[in-house]
Amino acid sequence: MDEARQVNPGTGPPSPSASPPSASPPSASTALRRPRDYFQALRADLWTVAADPLPPLSRPRLLRWLPHLLVCAAALALAFAGTDEIRNSYHLASGLSTVLGFLQGGAVVLALRRPVPAWWLSLAVTAVSAEAARIAQDGVKYGVSVLPSPSPMSSIRPPWPWTSQGIMACALVLFLLALRVPVRASIGVLALTALVTYFLQGVQGAMSYSPTGLLAVLVLATVVLVGAALRGRREARTQLVEQASLTAEERARRTVLEERSRIARELHDVVAHHMSVISIQAQVAPHLVENPSEELRENLAGIRQNALEALTELRRVLGVLRSEDPQDPYGIGSGTGDAPDSPQPTLARLDALVENTRAAGLTVLTEISGDARPLPPGVELSAYRIIQEALSNALRHAPGSTVRVELTHFPRGVQVRVINSRPQQPVPPSPGAGHGLLGMRERAAMLGGTLVTSETSCGGYTVAAFLPRSRDQEPATGDDLPHPTGPRD
Repeated sequence: MDEARQVNPGTGPPSPSASPPSASPPSASTALRRPRDYFQALRADLWTVAADPLPPLSRPRLLRWLPHLLVCAAALALAFAGTDEIRNSYHLASGLSTVLGFLQGGAVVLALRRPVPAWWLSLAVTAVSAEAARIAQDGVKYGVSVLPSPSPMSSIRPPWPWTSQGIMACALVLFLLALRVPVRASIGVLALTALVTYFLQGVQGAMSYSPTGLLAVLVLATVVLVGAALRGRREARTQLVEQASLTAEERARRTVLEERSRIARELHDVVAHHMSVISIQAQVAPHLVENPSEELRENLAGIRQNALEALTELRRVLGVLRSEDPQDPYGIGSGTGDAPDSPQPTLARLDALVENTRAAGLTVLTEISGDARPLPPGVELSAYRIIQEALSNALRHAPGSTVRVELTHFPRGVQVRVINSRPQQPVPPSPGAGHGLLGMRERAAMLGGTLVTSETSCGGYTVAAFLPRSRDQEPATGDDLPHPTGPRD
């Protein structure tokens, strides 16, 4: 029987002493979590908010400290005016009035560096002044002078608990605070100021004075609203500048990648041509030798097989690199407008390029000097593209101008110069992304050459580049090394 009564603790019913499982209500600590978090955040705002000092103006430099000087001048004026108002309105002792007035002005100066402690000081001065005035009204002679008998000519009651100078001083402090702390902290400061004002005027009260609590709260709320709006506007402008900077950097990076992709596509075309030639030569070579050995046949077959595999991989890469042909409004090409299967251009097609440019409305003069020597395909392609892009830029930015294309052959390389005169027609707006100059610089740097662009003295533009025959060559000396910029117009 005892064994039958034993129940598996993992599956049997709970014992009578165990409490039934039920959804327990939230504890008091859980219910107070949100209010406690709110008060902790408020305490952090009112005690640990760190604000940077008020920065000087960036320009003009002669007036960069003008806001600080104006705030200090306003603080000095409020100190003297506040001293007179406290002494004349509340009839406090002269020493106490002076201390309270200058503490109120000092809070304004302190707000330039520490706005939250400055607000605490301004609020404390206001509370002490109001309490001292209330005690003086009740006739308590402790730290205050004896109230004189009211004048029969005086029918205006003094402001309380906020004096007019106290409102202006605290408003200036809250304005400097709202400019430099989060909105949540500004709202908390304003709420605590309103709470202290309600306690002084609504709970304690003073019958002999004119209440100014509502006016003070409205003025301070307006000041905080304006300061928070200006701070939000400044942050939005800063974020906009940062976003614009990031966008410009991203655009420049994307432009570099696009230009390098285009250059890689063209150079891959050149490499593919040479690999095709190697494959054909390796296939034909055995037929040019009488009784070729078996080892020679195997080696040539291996060369041809490797060339075909490399050519296949190049075609696959070129299929990824090729993009759709962009529009060419001038009909002279932009470096990417050739048909996908057309051969890459060389300097032999320079005359056709010049004729197309003349047909588009420019006067183009050509000058070729030096002993023409065979150039590597990459150098010829880059020289042609630089001339092509320079002519396209002249059409776009200098309509009606005269362009001179100079091609000079040197033993160490080739120099290209494209010089256009001042535009003779209105220049239409061009939304270009700056691909042209960047592409030319990328091509020259890839070959180990130099490229310089500059304005001419007559209002035109010069593009000068020197492309060496070999990237590994040492710099030439004497007459073999041309000046990269050349003479200007």
